[in-house]
Amino acid sequence: MENQFEEIFRQIKSDVQNIDYTNAGIDPLYYASKEAKILIIGQAPGKKAQDTRIVWNDPSGQRLRKWMGVSDEEFYHSKKIAIMPMDFYFPGKGKSGDLPPRKKFAAKWHPRLLELMPQVELIILVGSYAVREYLNLKTKDKLTDVVKNYQEYLPRYFPLVHPSPRNQIWLKKNPWFEKDVVPKLQSEVKRLMK
Repeated sequence: MENQFEEIFRQIKSDVQNIDYTNAGIDPLYYASKEAKILIIGQAPGKKAQDTRIVWNDPSGQRLRKWMGVSDEEFYHSKKIAIMPMDFYFPGKGKSGDLPPRKKFAAKWHPRLLELMPQVELIILVGSYAVREYLNLKTKDKLTDVVKNYQEYLPRYFPLVHPSPRNQIWLKKNPWFEKDVVPKLQSEVKRLMK
């Protein structure tokens, strides 16, 4: 199975869609493991993550680990947590933050990697791109409502808002999230990390 993971990694690097990154010495950034029980699907690596080769290596990642109730050691080294962003490369800066992940990237690579992770029981969808893609939402569906009604998507999916510091206002306006949703997330994560 390890050879299959390595083969997919090579194929991602050599894909014409990613060749500019490969030529610049930038590898795809994701963590996949056959032992994974939890899969986190977020937007795309940020510039810092790409430069350091460490996913969720920023204040958003600190908040995400806090919401999940896991240590840095558990998050990065337990092999029970896999991380597959909607795009495995930093998409660049836009006017108000990072550019969105490239369209159809996840559809091309996620199923192949998921197939090699049969033990995944919980997929944590972080932010609107992942939530909309995996839950097949309509454009009129509001992320706040989806997150508030997270129970509808369990046991397979757990939708979350992005833990970015930019969402501080949203968190203040929606105190039910940290009061009701975060404890349930921590409970699910704890059960699967045993």
